[in-house]
Amino acid sequence: MQVNDSQPEFLLFAQHGWADNSRRIGQLAEAAADSQTLIIAPSLGWLKTFVRISPLVKELEQIAAQTLQDYPQTPIKILGHSMGGLLWLEVLNRNPQWWSRVHSFILLGSPVGGSNMARLIDPLGIGIGTAGDLGKNRRHLASKIAQSIPLLSIASDTGMGTDGLVTVENTKFDYGNWQLVSGIIHSAMRYDTQMIPPIQEFWANPRLGDSPEPSLPNHLIQRLRSLPGMTDTDYRDLPRSQIIARFAQDITLHTWKNSWGVRHVYLCQQQHCLYAGYVGLLHNQSLQQALEEIQKDAL
Repeated sequence: MQVNDSQPEFLLFAQHGWADNSRRIGQLAEAAADSQTLIIAPSLGWLKTFVRISPLVKELEQIAAQTLQDYPQTPIKILGHSMGGLLWLEVLNRNPQWWSRVHSFILLGSPVGGSNMARLIDPLGIGIGTAGDLGKNRRHLASKIAQSIPLLSIASDTGMGTDGLVTVENTKFDYGNWQLVSGIIHSAMRYDTQMIPPIQEFWANPRLGDSPEPSLPNHLIQRLRSLPGMTDTDYRDLPRSQIIARFAQDITLHTWKNSWGVRHVYLCQQQHCLYAGYVGLLHNQSLQQALEEIQKDAL
């Protein structure tokens, strides 16, 4: 995008994700931004996105460093789709000296908690291409950054708590702002014009997120998330589950085991699913012990 002045009002970094290039996310950035914004939308290499994430982080970091040097007084906005948002979490974590210049950071369908699809490909986390990187839980990074930078995570639900690739739960983390849209598949979040209003609204009113509310549902969700091997998932198999514990506030804990022996857990309130996750076979025993402890607490 051309700006009317040699000194733009903002720098907007728009980053594509896995198996993609900058064309679509660049078009979304141009449609959402004004003429006083300089857009930087690097294409990091379609094939490279299948290999490892660390070289992509280094390349993006170098591009950002040069741009910030060229425009030393200009604040920046960040827009990242899917893995593109994860790349920027890593870049910002490596460069806290840039945080004061960040006006806002928006994630579009980014699997911050660790992609469940990636963990299916690389269940042991041994590093099968970018699957090992995408399956990594980065909630601690996002939560840390969100306490200093206005950060918005936008998720889409096309049914059963998923956008077709990334689960709604996977986009959540403490201290960040969070917004849900409906009916937009994962890939379309990088170009669908319905994404423009929430992006522009946050740019107009960037804000730090609230601290986590100390409630019973949040306590139980955090407890489940922290279990070894726990992976966020959708709730399409909730009707097959059985209730194993009941809590105050009409909260119920359900479990279900699929034909492969993989144990799923669902936390619900008034028949609405608050959290869905599963562990692999390696962590079944530790999950069982944790569920027994949770059941005792419910008595």
